[in-house]
Amino acid sequence: MPSVYRVFESLDALVTLVEEARGVPMTSNCVVPRGDVLELLDDVREALPGELDDAQDVLDRRDELVDDAAQEAEQTRSTAQTDAEEMLAEAQSEAERMVAEARAEAEQLLAKARHDAERAVTDGRRQYTELTDRAQIDADRLAHAGRAAHDRYVADGQAEQARLVSQTEVVRAANAEAARIVDEADSEVDRLRQECDGYVDAKLAEFEDTLTKALRTVSRGRTQMWRGGPPSGAPTGLSNGRSGTGMDLIE
Repeated sequence: MPSVYRVFESLDALVTLVEEARGVPMTSNCVVPRGDVLELLDDVREALPGELDDAQDVLDRRDELVDDAAQEAEQTRSTAQTDAEEMLAEAQSEAERMVAEARAEAEQLLAKARHDAERAVTDGRRQYTELTDRAQIDADRLAHAGRAAHDRYVADGQAEQARLVSQTEVVRAANAEAARIVDEADSEVDRLRQECDGYVDAKLAEFEDTLTKALRTVSRGRTQMWRGGPPSGAPTGLSNGRSGTGMDLIE
């Protein structure tokens, strides 16, 4: 960077020198000291960095560098394509290998599953046969026991029937005694009903006789009370259709 500053300083000094130079009359030219100008130009040349020369070299070799870069890019692309094709081939080979291994493993698993399924079916059939045979044996045993129990119950029923038949006379006597007791009870009920009816009839007769006597007494009292004639202002006849015999009180 200091060399760049030096270039700027030399250029500024050169510009100042030209601006302050003595002009040529009737023209736009000027007279500058040759030595000072050359000295400033030498300073500028010395202060210019070497990168400018390198840049100029690069510019001069531009086409060559572009061709080299294109060749290198083509070589890199070709190499990358070759590597990609190799990697693709390896990947396809690896994939095919993995598919083959997976297929072989699947076939092994399928074969094992079939074997296990066949063994399970065989075991199931064997267990089914054993259970069926055992159930048949138990059914036969239960049927035999049921027949024996049925025969025993039939024998017991027949014996009980015979025992009940042997007690028929006792039952008949008991029924006759029960019928006799029922008849006696009916007779006793009829007797009590007749006695009750007689008692009620007697009481009603007594009540009727008492009422008759009371009516007669009332009738005589009224007759005697009205025998001398009704008092002044009293009605001469019996009102409301009463007979005056005492029977009009029974209504």
